[in-house]
Amino acid sequence: MKVLLTGANGYIGMRLLPLLVDKGHEVICSVRNPKRLNVSSEIRSKIQIVQIDFLKEVNPKILPKDIDVAYYLIHSMSSSIEDFDHREALSAENFNTYMTYANTKHVVYLSGIVNDEHLSKHLASRKNVEQLLYQGTPNLTVLRAGIIVGSGSASFEIIRDLCEKLPLMITPKWVNTPTQPIAVRDVLQFLIKVPLNTACYDQSFDIAGPEVMTYKEMLEGYAKHRKIPLKILTLPIMTPKLSSYWLYFVTSTSYKLAINLVDSMKVPVVARDKKLAELLNIESITYQKALDLAFQKIQQNQVVSSWKDSKVSGRFKKSLSEYIRVPIRGCLRDQKSIRISNEEATLENIWAIGGETGWYYGDWMWQIRGFLDKLLGGVGLRRGRTHEDHIDNGDVIDFWRVLLADKEHKRLLLFAEMRLPGEAWLEFQIKNNVLVQTATFRPKGLLGRLYWFSLVPFHHFIFNGMIRNIKV
Repeated sequence: MKVLLTGANGYIGMRLLPLLVDKGHEVICSVRNPKRLNVSSEIRSKIQIVQIDFLKEVNPKILPKDIDVAYYLIHSMSSSIEDFDHREALSAENFNTYMTYANTKHVVYLSGIVNDEHLSKHLASRKNVEQLLYQGTPNLTVLRAGIIVGSGSASFEIIRDLCEKLPLMITPKWVNTPTQPIAVRDVLQFLIKVPLNTACYDQSFDIAGPEVMTYKEMLEGYAKHRKIPLKILTLPIMTPKLSSYWLYFVTSTSYKLAINLVDSMKVPVVARDKKLAELLNIESITYQKALDLAFQKIQQNQVVSSWKDSKVSGRFKKSLSEYIRVPIRGCLRDQKSIRISNEEATLENIWAIGGETGWYYGDWMWQIRGFLDKLLGGVGLRRGRTHEDHIDNGDVIDFWRVLLADKEHKRLLLFAEMRLPGEAWLEFQIKNNVLVQTATFRPKGLLGRLYWFSLVPFHHFIFNGMIRNIKV
């Protein structure tokens, strides 16, 4: 079967891809930036990669013809507050055009449950995309999923942040909204079994787990699973804006995503029936079992994908490739070098930087900088990193984004996603038993220069301490 996978870099796409390859399908991955498709060399050798931005003008020559199944996994929920619905509509319309040119037989769209009369802007946009896709020429199946629970999913990580950090929560009233969560494992089962099943053509199905529960019950269920204390007090007077700020400051979510999430959390997300599960003979697992599987992956350091590594979790508006050439002109730099005795061990230290490992010197100062960044509307330090010792291009490391992770040539290049009056890069490179650490800052106006020179005394201690502790 010839399969087109859009959103291949996304949370679901990264998990669906190896399953499709294992089944022997001919897979074409559609991505905006091929360098960000973080898959093994074995999988890469078995797939075809095409570069398409569905927000740009259609180029019919890009896709191969006679595609059997196309997965539509494109969402813009966390990319903006105001215009994501327009972006999602444009993307769907362009996708329809591509599918006509490619003579596609069947399209599978993963959406959200939209049964309530009063939908949030986010859920209304998903429903509008569904209606637009029905106007395309291929047969369409829409899978309307409940809240997805799995290692690295936005919902799981937000619940994890809240419960692990706040034994006492004063929460908004939306915690009493009913929802029906579904394990990511079950979502993947539906996605695998639906293609070219004629009984599923031109229909929309709800997919969800076996339990209807409130967000409060989900939080309490997590605390029970982790055996940690939790007390929840609900304040009905908390406004949506205050709720968004609360979610933003306590968890690792971005402010844009927090606003859209709060808007959607006021809407019941409950399945109408289990018709598709019965048709495909899928028995969904419970919320507690989904949590158990998520923690197994975390403990084994086998988290396949995380929403935090999505580009929209940070401040990027351009392609990562536009930042990879570190500028020299008009920049301020702090470069340190030190002779090392063990290149491989030093490289392992570099590849473990951030997250639980920290920054090798003055972690309390990094924590303060992360807190200040949150106050200014930035990403802060709470995103951490997806893997303990593995880094791919495009990954997140606290408030940095990985531009280049080249272990063979012993070079790691990071770009700052914190709020700054300019742009900043941090680079580590090993050559001939010498570790070179370079911080580059391109200031924006006088404020940018004042910012840099005000931090020079701190840089002296931080950067010297960091390179000394990294080296082996």
